[in-house]
Amino acid sequence: MRVEDAAGGPVADRAVRRRTVPSGGVELAVFEVGEPDAPPVLLVHGYPDTHRVWDRVAADLAADHRVIGYDVRGAGASCHPDRLRGYRLDRLADDLFAVADAVSPDRPVHLAAHDWGSIQAWHAVTDDRAAGRIASFTTMSGPCLDHVGHWFRRRLARPTPRNLRQFAAQQLKSWYIAAFHVPGLAPAAWRFALADRWAGILRRAEGIRPRPGHPAATLRADAVRGIGLYRANMVPRLLHPAARHARVPVQLIVLTEDRFVGPALAGDDLDRWVARLRRREIAAGHWSALSEHADTVAGMIREFSASIAM
Repeated sequence: MRVEDAAGGPVADRAVRRRTVPSGGVELAVFEVGEPDAPPVLLVHGYPDTHRVWDRVAADLAADHRVIGYDVRGAGASCHPDRLRGYRLDRLADDLFAVADAVSPDRPVHLAAHDWGSIQAWHAVTDDRAAGRIASFTTMSGPCLDHVGHWFRRRLARPTPRNLRQFAAQQLKSWYIAAFHVPGLAPAAWRFALADRWAGILRRAEGIRPRPGHPAATLRADAVRGIGLYRANMVPRLLHPAARHARVPVQLIVLTEDRFVGPALAGDDLDRWVARLRRREIAAGHWSALSEHADTVAGMIREFSASIAM
């Protein structure tokens, strides 16, 4: 986590504190910034990123929050599991609770997550342990996989033109998931082509300006290992979805230009799983929201967390 001002320059008077938190056989690298007594906000990154993807949002929030980020297992400075089952959602939720317990044992954290960080965060906020540990949850571009399983089932059970259009549109957006399950294909693509070109891809696709720490120097290894997230979870969760109800207030930020998660998948049917739900929208892409619209994202997290009584 590199603290920056609005122009992207470093802010020297906000020191980043680092610690290591053990969880389920791995060591997680945890980074925090801001006053220790300020309201805690825990940020969880997705694939193939590290905690540095949140740098600009963290810089904004650090003005009045204690901001905590961590590299999820298999990414960045954290250790990686030796077996595929180490990437299962149950393990990832355990990691999230381990970090929350370590950095804020006496106060619940406000949680914000993106992409696969949001997928694993959903698994945590729909866990009984969330009560008293997570005060609120802001989710972007990462639905609960169990909710997705039910979403697909309902559209196929009622094949109206609208339902079939939504189903087909999301299938097209999710083409890469099938590719990730082809043995050897995705690892080879990351090793020999994508990793070296990733910064250019983000610039051309979403207009993201280059900056230190993102993409991470560990991108090639992180991306190859992170394929385990898909292989350990997608098929079991989609074929056998559980009924998972959120235990905390949820803010859904829909990114209307997201190439991977459509608005229908992100938000439709959530009322049946979430008792306290707020919907917001940003005209941004999958990654550009955290980079080019960081002040807007930070403002929404700040406003939502302030509305929740601790």
